[in-house]
Amino acid sequence: MSISAYRWMMTGVGQPMVKEAMEIAAPGAGEVLVEVAGCGVCHTDLDYYYNGVRTNHALPLALGHEISGRVIQAGAGAESWVGKAVIISAVIPCGQCDLCKRGKGTICRSQKMPGNDLQGGFATHITVPANGLCAVDEARLKAAGLELSEVSVVADALTTPYQAAVQAGIGQGDLVIVIGCGGVGGYSVQVASAMGATVVALDIDPVKLEAVKAAGAKLTLNPKDFPSTREIKKEIGAFAKAQGLRSTEWIIMECSGSVPGQQSAFDLMVHGCTICVVGYTMNKAEFRLSNLMAFHARALGNWGCPPDLYPGALDLVLSGKINVKNFVERRPLDSINDTFAAVHDHKLSRRAVLCPNA
Repeated sequence: MSISAYRWMMTGVGQPMVKEAMEIAAPGAGEVLVEVAGCGVCHTDLDYYYNGVRTNHALPLALGHEISGRVIQAGAGAESWVGKAVIISAVIPCGQCDLCKRGKGTICRSQKMPGNDLQGGFATHITVPANGLCAVDEARLKAAGLELSEVSVVADALTTPYQAAVQAGIGQGDLVIVIGCGGVGGYSVQVASAMGATVVALDIDPVKLEAVKAAGAKLTLNPKDFPSTREIKKEIGAFAKAQGLRSTEWIIMECSGSVPGQQSAFDLMVHGCTICVVGYTMNKAEFRLSNLMAFHARALGNWGCPPDLYPGALDLVLSGKINVKNFVERRPLDSINDTFAAVHDHKLSRRAVLCPNA
């Protein structure tokens, strides 16, 4: 099959990405070739590109790990995927090692991440292991008024907080505090709300607070309006009491990926608290870890999301419990350099999705 294909390559930190024609090889056993519909721009991509975070695959490399598309070729053992609309897991475990067999695929030492371990989704096509695919019901997709490209963000922006929520055991009657309401934080609000929790959202951007208020947050607070985190904690405590919620066992989802956000998460700790570390930063912070002991609290890391959780996350979208459409902005793949700059400079209020056919 003759296919016209290309990808945008990162050649160096901060250097303009370069469009490069790519040769399509037949997928190997257990692999599939996916025609990309859309690939979301994640802040992890920005860290690779602007901040010099090292990728496992040497440069030049096509970034991008929030990918949706259609399987057009398959290797031996994966033929049943041909023609199907799919979302590709942002982190693909091997499925064969001891860790995977014990349900610990997120720490599989042979896992593959597009745009990090292998060529990523800022391209027209990508070849990946078939065990990292999540099928998309196109009838439900159409009924939900969504394009296949728009659900690319399920691959990370949604499944990351979804896994965090499942891991924390969020349910009816819980008070959940989301710190940082950007791409991942916005979906954290929606996920927690869909699971029955009452959500308090914190962000320094009034526009983002308005967006998550419309998406399920019952209380929105701007830390700039308070002299200290202690006062924020009092405000949340009063809100919890008025709502008949517990003053203990709050679940805090730190999504800002910033030192102030992480510090706020620790300062808001209550007895039996769970802190979900969802956001990422290269910057170091100082915490009194003994507070975890004193409050009998816990802090949970959150890397990737196992493929078996993807259908549950996608179902929340297709059933209308989580709004994706109002939180994404489709852009042409060839605008990648301008789009990265716009995201980096905080000029976009929605998550950018780069589409080869936009």
